[in-house]
Amino acid sequence: MTHLPEKPDPARPVEMRASDADRDRVAQILRDAVGEGRLTLEEVDERLDAVYKAKTYSELEPLTRDLPASGSAPSGPPAPRPAAGTAGGFVIAPGEAPTWTNGVAIMGGFERKGVWTVPESFTAFAYWGGGDIDLREARFTSRTVHITAVAIMGGIDIIVPDDVNVRVTGVGIMGGFEHRATGPGVPGAPEIVISGLAFWGGVDVKRRPRRREVQD
Repeated sequence: MTHLPEKPDPARPVEMRASDADRDRVAQILRDAVGEGRLTLEEVDERLDAVYKAKTYSELEPLTRDLPASGSAPSGPPAPRPAAGTAGGFVIAPGEAPTWTNGVAIMGGFERKGVWTVPESFTAFAYWGGGDIDLREARFTSRTVHITAVAIMGGIDIIVPDDVNVRVTGVGIMGGFEHRATGPGVPGAPEIVISGLAFWGGVDVKRRPRRREVQD
């Protein structure tokens, strides 16, 4: 379950005082649970409030007792993957396991960048926090990627390669949802569709050269 001890032991009894690192670790498990749909925003708000008030392990342990440890998932035999191919110079690998399927920032931040595998659908959520999504070195599992970005009193920055097809349909309400990146790419390039909402916050979408081109 969590990394907190379930039973007292001489090395780390549950009545031992919790450190800031312990509280941060539990908070991250709760944030991940929101992104996976295990907790509602109301539930995570209540639990995060309890996390930062907790003084001992015995106060922290119940907050994640009904949740899996961050990043855990049921195991099973790996499914066969279709062969990866290329389109417009991009790697298209249907069936490849995504590196991440979401990014959640609640009074914190997240980064999705570098060499990573992008799912067909990706959800980004920022509440009093910020997130960075960089697709310049990404592998794609589909020719069309749907990104849903919701920023509430927070911000999400999305960098797309300058040679992909981009369609931005998000809405800003007392906030900004940048549409200037919308436009065609090179023939055969993937399409990235970005939708969502910015409420008292912002979603910024920018085109930039792919990392490979920058380094050449």
